[in-house]
Amino acid sequence: MGKIVVIAEKPSVGRDIARVIGCSTRGDGCLIGEKYIVTWAVGHLVTLSEPDELDEKYKKWSFSTLPILPETIPLKVIGSTRSQFSTVKKLINDKDTDSLICATDAGREGELIFRYIYEKAGCKKPFDRLWISSMTDEAISEGFRNIQPGAVYDGLYESAQCRSKADWLVGMNASRAFTLRYNTLLSVGRVQTPTLAILVRRRREIENFKPEGYCTVTADFGDYRGVCFSDQWEPDTHIAKKEEAEKIAGEIKGKTGEVVFAETSRKKELPPQLYDLTSLQRDANRLLGFTADKTLKIAQSLYETQKALTYPRTDSRYLPPDMIPRVVQTMKLLPDVYRTYVPGALRDGKLPVSKRTVDQTKVTDHHAIIPTAKKADLSKFSDDERKLYDLVARRLLAAFYPACEYDATKIVTRAGGYDFRTNGKSVIVNGWHDVPPMENPPKPKKNRKDEEEEQALPVLNIGDTRTVREAKVKEDTTKPPSPHTDASLLLAMETAGKELEDEELVKQMKGSGIGTPATRAAIIERLLQVGYVQRKGKTLQATDKGVQLIDVMPGEISSPELTGRWELALHDITDGKQDAGRFLEGINRMCTFLVDYARDRSPAMSFPEDAKRGKRTGRGSYKTVPLEGSVCPVCGKGQMTESQRAFSCTEKECRCTIWKDCLTRGGGPLLTDKIIKLLLEKKQVAGSTGTLVLREGKILFYPKGQESASAIRSLVYEKK
Repeated sequence: MGKIVVIAEKPSVGRDIARVIGCSTRGDGCLIGEKYIVTWAVGHLVTLSEPDELDEKYKKWSFSTLPILPETIPLKVIGSTRSQFSTVKKLINDKDTDSLICATDAGREGELIFRYIYEKAGCKKPFDRLWISSMTDEAISEGFRNIQPGAVYDGLYESAQCRSKADWLVGMNASRAFTLRYNTLLSVGRVQTPTLAILVRRRREIENFKPEGYCTVTADFGDYRGVCFSDQWEPDTHIAKKEEAEKIAGEIKGKTGEVVFAETSRKKELPPQLYDLTSLQRDANRLLGFTADKTLKIAQSLYETQKALTYPRTDSRYLPPDMIPRVVQTMKLLPDVYRTYVPGALRDGKLPVSKRTVDQTKVTDHHAIIPTAKKADLSKFSDDERKLYDLVARRLLAAFYPACEYDATKIVTRAGGYDFRTNGKSVIVNGWHDVPPMENPPKPKKNRKDEEEEQALPVLNIGDTRTVREAKVKEDTTKPPSPHTDASLLLAMETAGKELEDEELVKQMKGSGIGTPATRAAIIERLLQVGYVQRKGKTLQATDKGVQLIDVMPGEISSPELTGRWELALHDITDGKQDAGRFLEGINRMCTFLVDYARDRSPAMSFPEDAKRGKRTGRGSYKTVPLEGSVCPVCGKGQMTESQRAFSCTEKECRCTIWKDCLTRGGGPLLTDKIIKLLLEKKQVAGSTGTLVLREGKILFYPKGQESASAIRSLVYEKK
């Protein structure tokens, strides 16, 4: 009887699967058992070829060779992980292998990783799909019991392939066309450019904002206060002229006010929904100060390494009905620090279910992020892992708590011919507010409306009177919109640039946002890396270069709404509702338009000197700068030089190339000339995110608080 080869996405995941299915014998890049052989990728092993690998004519960037619209884009093996690809290829094509199981991450990108390996290896063996939402032993075992034919996920692969090709086509054509037009290295992308446009729009709104002065008048009726309002003002409490405000204050002081409207109604504030990745990233940014990228990395570690969270790269905030018993078990197994909150969620030992939490029709590839049904040992978590786990555990509990109930009171008091509005709020049932979102949450900043609603009101009826004891005039100015943070930008990306806070409207925009929950953090980081965006404290702000780029882009590529429609089309391809060929035809038309626009219609613009394109020195590289006093760690002869994207050896025969972003996916830093110089000299460098070690031709990155390296990069790369 032949073997079944299981392909995981990462070595750590492969080892976990191997342990559960009984593969304990070590092989070359694999683990072997009686029935299964488990091997793994290291992220992507195969990618789309570069233009100049399709045809020599594309080596020189020229408008005469644009647009580049190949009928097919060949796949190529990524040089840095070629040996592991060879291992996987040999295993899956072996005569003793009967079939395969795709066990890469259960999502669009995971599907692409496996299918590209399968295609490039020329494999024809049948394959099934392992689809799991948590990495506990129980979940892996259950996944193998419910294995699905690979064909079930053909729509997901088509969508992933379309996304991959669309990004290649737009990126290659638009980046080349606008770089040639402005003699400036410009990175243009199907997703990153409209994201940048959101930040540029906000910067412009702030810069063009003209503050306007206004006044408000507050009347003190003794046991309550009221703010003067009129439907003739915009907004209705802002009085444009100070003289008018002082006139009102003078006229009402000492006068008798009469209650002309009084109403109290019982209202409910429903509990928050469970987390999907975007809402988790937003709360982690707002409450913990984590960037979107940091949150994703920590959540992935809690999923893969600690087995404490379910699959994080999800866009669903719901659970399927069959998860109800598991959620009950999960709550009972939560660490002791949460014990006091469990009875409020498990009322009489049962889980109160509603369509806000359990709805099969709203579960996409994966359900909402929740803790796993495994007793978590918080002492083994890093500080950041504890904080993020805490958010998810508390959200699980709060989502099943009762609604908060309160009495909302509205009073209108008329004095001296002017109306004064008073709002009050009296909490009857605290409900889900009994579960704070985190331990020692920061006190929210209160605006005037919050302060007004929190005042304790006496019982008032129409016709009751009070004397105006005092009338205060307060001067203020209108405020510009706030700069975007990771949290607000993620929301804008989720809703394709629309400023939506209403939860129902956000739900209606699902599927038509910019990017996916799994990719949005990487998009933000990419904009930071290429210098279009910078962080200032907790805010994200477009740089001058970013503003200039959007100024020369046509609306068709910078429109968040258009990109949102593309993303919706990719969802429809997954569901079999749209033809992949038709989608790519539209992308090809867009590429032709962008090249024509850059060549013939783009406006004049002078970019900063530091962005000017250097002389081409070879395939895909630019003018380099020597690192003074450095010696190549591979050959020991050449000097290291720095280009825009990498550090390389000057010796022609030496293939040492260190890409600046080679460690970022593993949580490591973006490499700079200072870091590389220190690393070459000291062999070990400690920083805020962890420790870098140079050893035996490899860079190892050890995150803070962890003993094992999360990212290992060989220094020998094929030069690009």
